[in-house]
Amino acid sequence: MIRSLLCSLACTLAVPAIADGEDRGYGLAGILSASNKEDLPPIILSAGEPLAQAQWELRSGTYYEFEIQGDGSQELALVGPEFFRAIWIDEIVVEGLEIRPLGLDSIEFDEAGVMEIGFVAIKPGQYHLKVPGSTGDTQRLEITIK
Repeated sequence: MIRSLLCSLACTLAVPAIADGEDRGYGLAGILSASNKEDLPPIILSAGEPLAQAQWELRSGTYYEFEIQGDGSQELALVGPEFFRAIWIDEIVVEGLEIRPLGLDSIEFDEAGVMEIGFVAIKPGQYHLKVPGSTGDTQRLEITIK
């Protein structure tokens, strides 16, 4: 029931017009339709390695999916409460288990594994995800929602 309420909310969100003024053709599923989905490059959790190759530039109202890949080289986490509050998380998938949270503050990998997150970008602004306690730029992913 909560999922259907959230889907109804997500489907009624205002979506910014595209530059050429054409309809995006979302179909009956609204912003959750396949024509409004984009895949993002994965985030890599590995000791001493960069999280990502480039910052993310997202559009409000677009559905995104990305993977977080932990190689198990070290117990590593990602924090980004401001970013997680600027998006609507549809689901998190871990080893075939689907989780539909109402919110998220951080995630942690104690061992090797893959997590997939699907979300709708909502609130425009500048955000980041980072490895807690780190100070290096490579341990931080800058995210812009337009």
